[in-house]
Amino acid sequence: MAQNQDFDLHLFLPYLLNQAAEASSLSFQQVYKNRYGMLRAEWRVLFHLGVYGPLTAKDICDRAKMHKTKISRAVQKLADRRYLRRDPSTSDRRSEILALTERGQAVYRDLNGIAQQYETELLASFSSKERKILKQLLIRLANGPSRNNA
Repeated sequence: MAQNQDFDLHLFLPYLLNQAAEASSLSFQQVYKNRYGMLRAEWRVLFHLGVYGPLTAKDICDRAKMHKTKISRAVQKLADRRYLRRDPSTSDRRSEILALTERGQAVYRDLNGIAQQYETELLASFSSKERKILKQLLIRLANGPSRNNA
């Protein structure tokens, strides 16, 4: 099989995005892991509930673009720590409405402040214009290719 000499993996956009995501999230990941013993999925569930209020696990799956098994495990661990409560849905008996407890809200507020400071430090080497453009472009990419042409 012939190798494509023109293809540079290190310049391939999905590879670059993955590398940037990993590099930019590792330090913050250590914060929520060391401080609260959380894994990435737990942090993402906690933050979705902190930002959006009560949601179903399916809502979080859809918003976070994560597999339901990971969300389910994260929900269980957060419930075990009493960071969230699970209330039966009045419209669908098969689902639960998840909401942060007071304890979960305190953890969210703590980590939210740290996250905002972390983002400020992460973007400090960019100009205001570069930060705005970077976020706009990443949002377009996150929305998927079909919406990028609109």
